[in-house]
Amino acid sequence: MSESHNKSSAVPGISIGVPRASVDVLRASLDVPGTSFDSPGLTAAEIQARVLHRDGLMLVIDKPAGLPVHRGPKGGANLEASFDALRFGLPRPPVLAHRLDKDTSGCLVLGRHRKATASLGLLFKHGKIGKTYWAVVEGGPAEDQGTIDMPLGRLNVERGWWQKPDPEGQKAVTNWWVLGRGGGLAWLALEPVTGRTHQLRVHTSATGWPIVGDNIYGNGPRFGEPVLHLHSREIVIPISKNKEPVRVVAPAPAHMHARLRACGWDGE
Repeated sequence: MSESHNKSSAVPGISIGVPRASVDVLRASLDVPGTSFDSPGLTAAEIQARVLHRDGLMLVIDKPAGLPVHRGPKGGANLEASFDALRFGLPRPPVLAHRLDKDTSGCLVLGRHRKATASLGLLFKHGKIGKTYWAVVEGGPAEDQGTIDMPLGRLNVERGWWQKPDPEGQKAVTNWWVLGRGGGLAWLALEPVTGRTHQLRVHTSATGWPIVGDNIYGNGPRFGEPVLHLHSREIVIPISKNKEPVRVVAPAPAHMHARLRACGWDGE
C-alpha cells in the first residue's frame, strides 16, 4: 500500500461527486439486482489489501467488480459493510466521497473524517479531480482520439437511473483515446469531463462501440461472462493546496486481462 506516482498511459461505471445525503438517495436505484455477476463481501483482510493510498484525510481503494458500494433494498453483500476495517486508528470508519457502479472496478475514494469528506465532495462537484478509466469496447472508433459531447437524460421512470442520449438533457462530455486494438476490439482511455450517471457506458454505446459486457447499454449477457470491461484506472486528487496532487493507479482486474492483451496491453 502506498501512494502511486506512476503516470498511467490511460485516462472512470462512472464516478459521481455528490454529497453523502445525495448518495443515500441514489443507493437503491443505480444497480440492477440479479444481473451480471455478484461478488461476495470482503473480509477485513481482503479490503485492507485493496488499499492503494492512505493518508490522514482519505483512502483510495481498489473496488472489485460485481460488488455494489451500498447495501441494496433487499440486502446482500456490499463494499460499505467492510469499511469498519478501514478505520486505521480513527474513531469512525471512512465514508464514500463518490461512487462507482456495481460492475465497475478500480479507484474509489473515501473520506476519513467529515471535514475531509466535505472537501473531497466539493472537488468532485467542481470537476477538480482527474479521473481516467480503461474500457474494452466492441469494434472501436476509426480515429485515435476525440471527444463525445452528448447530453444525457433519464431513459424513463420505470428504469430509474438508466440514461439515454437526450438533446434536452444534461450536458455530458467525454474525452477518449485509443490505447490499442485487436480481435475486433479496442482498448480505450476515457476521461469524463462531466460526471453523469452511466455517462461512459451510454456515450460509448451511442457512438457505436459499446463496452464489452455491458448488459444495459451494450450486448453483455444478463448473467455470466463477459462482465463489464470498465475500470477506474487512475485518479488525481488535489487534496492539499501546498502539495502535489495525489495520483493513484489501480491495477487492471483479472476479468479484463485477456481482452486487454488482445489489444496489445503489456501487463502493466
